[in-house]
Amino acid sequence: MASTVSAAESAPVHAIPLVQGFTPDHPPDYGEILRCTHCGLCLNQCPTFRVLGWEPDSPRGRIYLMRAVAEGRLELNPDFREHMEVCLACRACQTACPATVQFGRLVEAARWQIRQALPISPGERLLRALVFGLILSHPSFLTLLARGLWLYQAAGIQRMIRKAGWLHRMPRALQTMENMLPDRIPARGMVTGRVFPAIGERRGRVALLAGCVMRTLLAPIQEATIRVLTRQGFEVVIPRGQVCCGALHVHAGERRRAQALARRNLTAFLREEVDAILVNAAGCGVAMKEYGELLGDDPRWAEAARAFSAKVRDVTEFLDAAGLRPLPRRLSGRVVYQDPCHLAHGQGVRAQPRRLLRALGLTVIELPDGDLCCGSAGIYNITHPEIANALLEEKVAQIRRIAPDRVVTANAGCMLQLAMGLRRAGIPIPVQHVVELLDEAGGDSPSGAGT
Repeated sequence: MASTVSAAESAPVHAIPLVQGFTPDHPPDYGEILRCTHCGLCLNQCPTFRVLGWEPDSPRGRIYLMRAVAEGRLELNPDFREHMEVCLACRACQTACPATVQFGRLVEAARWQIRQALPISPGERLLRALVFGLILSHPSFLTLLARGLWLYQAAGIQRMIRKAGWLHRMPRALQTMENMLPDRIPARGMVTGRVFPAIGERRGRVALLAGCVMRTLLAPIQEATIRVLTRQGFEVVIPRGQVCCGALHVHAGERRRAQALARRNLTAFLREEVDAILVNAAGCGVAMKEYGELLGDDPRWAEAARAFSAKVRDVTEFLDAAGLRPLPRRLSGRVVYQDPCHLAHGQGVRAQPRRLLRALGLTVIELPDGDLCCGSAGIYNITHPEIANALLEEKVAQIRRIAPDRVVTANAGCMLQLAMGLRRAGIPIPVQHVVELLDEAGGDSPSGAGT
């Protein structure tokens, strides 16, 4: 494993030499690296440091390593890559950091730096091309995959495999993906290119990101979101031609592919006259709010990207600011709200979902270390299942102790991860999105969407 490097060992240098003289495109910002004061307040907030107890796998340790690479004292190598990739990129360290170091952007840039400099195996190259270049980049392929998963479930194949115990013979990654599937996969996903009129007095016009998982496996939540927004007086447009936001690509060091997706979304969304661009998945929201940085060096798209990002709002953030119209139903019961990392730490949206839940009549119970990552982190629970499971088991233990009526969150990955953990532990508590409860309070019957 790579060792940490003291910040005092070398004076700062301006050149950034890398492996065999290679100079990367968009490396971690050296000025941002230097802003770290090495105080250590980030350590207890870092999930990987709490699980592993190893300094190079803390935010401070990773920044040491980035600085050593930038100053030419450490070669980019597989050990450096491992320390960067074992990070969940949850950004909890940013909340704890008194110097407000933007660690999320640093680690994403480091992964892009690694992607450019280090060779990868043919198998990984093929997997990246399949996942990031094909499935996530082309909605038609994602829709086809979701349709196959619906058939897998509807035809009883899933039930047969689980009953026979064959699932345990599958590779670990496939087991995790199968276990995360919602209980009811919709037969059809979300259709783009549609406009939904406001109900009652019109308060504004908004655009909604269809997303990837949200438009397919969790399409009922998108439908609930549209119902909530239209009942609240907002016309909702689902722009045609939109694609994946690119969040998973950025996390994986696939910056070029993320930029291509961002340009396609700018083309789709900016031709619509809207007051806000809404998203109901926290990781997507961060990526879209950072399009201005992602395309900041592109003279053709930089200004449009900044204008786009300025309009992006999480749906809970937007509804809280707009104020809820009176709802026909009051809900009751005790709920646990799990902060999605990229909503709480990446966007600073914490109080808004809680205010919405309390406005429905619900009692919101806080989890100890409630804003600590649940282990989902994009595809982290697939690539690093041991650490992800350790974090998930702690969440499940806390939920068991509190015994709420529902677990509520505001991100697709968190929903699927928490539902898997509770199901695995035999705890029959539903996991729902905030908008599902808003939909339930706003209609004649519960929305029926959920995990």
